[in-house]
Amino acid sequence: MKLLSIKIKNYRVFENLEIKNIPAFFVIVGANGTGKSTLFDIFGFIHDALKNNIRQALQVRGGFNEVITRGKEQEDIKIELQFRMKILGTERLVTYSLSIGQDKRRPLIKREILRYKRGAHGKPFHFLDFREGKGYAIINEENFEQADKDLQREEQELESSDILAIKGLGQFQRFKAASAFRSLIENWHVSDFHINEARGSKDALYAEHLSPTGDNMALVAQYIYQEHPETFDKILNRMQKRVPGISKVEAKNTEDGRLILKFQDQAFKDPFIDRYVSDGTMKMFAYLILLFDPKPHPLLCVEEPENQLYPSLLHKLAEEFASYAHRGGQVFVSTHSPDFLNAVPLESIFWLTKENGITKCSRAKDDQDLVNLVKAGDLPGYLWNQDLFKGVAPNEL
Repeated sequence: MKLLSIKIKNYRVFENLEIKNIPAFFVIVGANGTGKSTLFDIFGFIHDALKNNIRQALQVRGGFNEVITRGKEQEDIKIELQFRMKILGTERLVTYSLSIGQDKRRPLIKREILRYKRGAHGKPFHFLDFREGKGYAIINEENFEQADKDLQREEQELESSDILAIKGLGQFQRFKAASAFRSLIENWHVSDFHINEARGSKDALYAEHLSPTGDNMALVAQYIYQEHPETFDKILNRMQKRVPGISKVEAKNTEDGRLILKFQDQAFKDPFIDRYVSDGTMKMFAYLILLFDPKPHPLLCVEEPENQLYPSLLHKLAEEFASYAHRGGQVFVSTHSPDFLNAVPLESIFWLTKENGITKCSRAKDDQDLVNLVKAGDLPGYLWNQDLFKGVAPNEL
């Protein structure tokens, strides 16, 4: 799976934003308030809407009028994502469109479409098309390759017009496209790591994947250690290289049936519990658990990974993110760190600028001055620090 483009209309600072040719490793920079967090929140919003409904996803963000762009309250919020993903064993160029409005101050889904093409050319075919809770989905997608076969529509009505059709239909395998796209969204990971929540003893439950806040890090570490020892050895090997002195990390059960992380410093006989380990050590361990997940997420979003990390580690962390993308995942990272940017190729860097309250996006490799400077030996982070990314410096906003 790979996200290729995104269009956003009337979602907070994004009155009309389009980002094309999105790479597997996508790094976004920009001054405070330009919309870096909002861009990532698009993925969180769709995930929340799938898990619950549109009303709830809007409500936790302050309601429809807080989410829609100022002055556009009478219009709709529109989101369009274009992916390359596998359906029925074939790579497809899939487009998902979502339009959200209000009816008597009640949020509803005006239109929801999932479409893809039969071949490299031709008009995309709607495999799912719903308006205000009513619509259809194709149930014999396996015949899509056969031009002489008619595709069968099945009319459906959802329980409510604020429920995503991919939620209701995606649980049924006969709706192949909806099912595949639902699975994709369910496995997105938008990181909101909180070090304090990751520390301390936890109930000895069960978890295979790191939560967005990282509060189950000890549980996931124990799972990987027990079920995927080779992967855990890779994580520990990376920790030993990244954090001086660390020789061992263990998830230990306590006498009262709880679980706690312990870090062994080779200079000391006894290990330290995570409460007394540095923020940077905890954060690096969390990122390595995330990046070496035995069942990797198709899409990771990580905000400002440089916080609490020593600058020299950022180059290595950028390499880890790039490696994850190279292995088939996709990584979105926001940053303010020149040290991190210095390890990122120019084609992966985008930046946001804000004019009259509205955000626009530019791609670094489309700026010939930046391309020439990098060819001459300059690093992107240094150029960023010198305000050579046009329009991005706060005093230019």
